[in-house]
Amino acid sequence: MTLSEMKKKVLALIEELNPESEYLTDDPDIATKMETVITQIMFELARYKKIPDYVEMDVEEGDLIRFEDITDESDYEVYQISMIRGVEYESKAQGTVIKCLESGTAEIEYFRYPTRITDKNRAKYQFELSEDVLEIMPYGVAGDLLKSDVSTEYGVIYSRRYEAMIQQLDPRYAMTSIYIDGGVNI
Repeated sequence: MTLSEMKKKVLALIEELNPESEYLTDDPDIATKMETVITQIMFELARYKKIPDYVEMDVEEGDLIRFEDITDESDYEVYQISMIRGVEYESKAQGTVIKCLESGTAEIEYFRYPTRITDKNRAKYQFELSEDVLEIMPYGVAGDLLKSDVSTEYGVIYSRRYEAMIQQLDPRYAMTSIYIDGGVNI
């Protein structure tokens, strides 16, 4: 889903969509806050259903690998290290630094935040969240956009719906299975 599609979905939900407007809405307050709120909700949802990623790094004994070393020139940040294979290591600084105890190729599986929306990527921005999360996102955005409108309770209604949908979210991408070759004698 693109940024433009998400904006249209949110604005249609809150009945503020004007496809003829450059900003897709006639409400200047909503137009001003829209991308900031989308980014906030996007990062929040990425902590519920994490974005997995993987990198291989050639390392030497004694190397220290920090989060920023893993995503060197990317537009995203590491959220959490999941697993490291290929070399012996020790976790330091609450798991944010890896000390390599031998040379080799470190295979690092990690979770990361989504790419930030910037002036450079705004026109073609594609969300990296899974489809189930993208269906929840408009309710969170709508709730935050309308929370200061005390004359109606729409912000509260959308926020409650968002929270209920998050509770039903399955954080897994795949089911684990075990195959026992040759059977089991009991």
